[in-house]
This record gives sequence, structure tokens and C-alpha cells, in this order.
Amino acid sequence: MRLTTKGRYAVTAMLDLAFHSQKKPVTLTDIANRQTISLSYLEQLFARLRKADIVIGVRGPGGGYKLSRAAGKINIAEVIEAVDEPLDSTKCGGEGNCQNNQPCLTHELWMGLSEQIRGYLGGISLGDLLERHEIQHVAKRQENDAKVIELHRQERASA
Repeated sequence: MRLTTKGRYAVTAMLDLAFHSQKKPVTLTDIANRQTISLSYLEQLFARLRKADIVIGVRGPGGGYKLSRAAGKINIAEVIEAVDEPLDSTKCGGEGNCQNNQPCLTHELWMGLSEQIRGYLGGISLGDLLERHEIQHVAKRQENDAKVIELHRQERASA
């Protein structure tokens, strides 16, 4: 299994959202600035996350996104699968038709690996990650960095 940028960015954005939406909805622009992810790419990811009922869009002033349920109830496998990222190590997508419409010699090995990966990521929630000291430290640093960048941007705009 190779996790693509789509899956990595979805998890990163969801963790950012989980960290920052505890007080108020979070805009995709804020996530894009903190995580250096393209805003248009985030819009595509969040359309899928919304469709999977993992996030809720809040309209109007002060709007943005928030989690659809508690961070402890959203696991990482669910986030990755919501953006159409397969958690599968087989060549055949788990169909068992890898060699002449039959399972290949290593089919069961790769199926077992896929199950282990799915189980591992399914056993970790956004809430679990939020509790980690390292993650809290990085999220606070990113928030401060984004504020400094925004201040510099405003200073240049007013000069």
C-alpha cells in the first residue's frame, strides 16, 4: 500500500480541523495557511469528507467547517477511505484475480498486510492523536507561524 498525497493531506487537514474547531468553525483558508496545502485541493477533499458525513459545513459570518462528531469517534482509516484512498496492498484490489483471474502466489500475504494496516489506522482516532504532546506542540507552532506570516502580509499591504 502506498498512501498518496490525497490521503496524507486529508489526515493532516482533519487533524488540524480537530485541533482548531474545538472553539469555532475553521475555514479552509486557515487550514491551507497552517498546513501549506492548496486551498483548491482542500476544497476537493472537504467535499468528499462532507459527503462521508465526517465534517459539517457552517455557513455565514464566522463559518467554516467542524467535525460531525467527537474527534475520538473519527478514526484515521475512515478519513483516508472517505477521500477514495484504498487501504489495500494487493495488486488486484482484494478481488483475488491477480493472476489469470485467480489469486497469485502472494495474494494472502498482501491481504493480511492490508488487514493489518486497516486495523492499525482504524484503531487510531483523531482524538487519540490530539492527546499526543508532540502533536499539540506542532499545532501550536503552526498556528503561531501562520499568525506571523499574516502580520507580515498585512504590513506589506499597508505599506
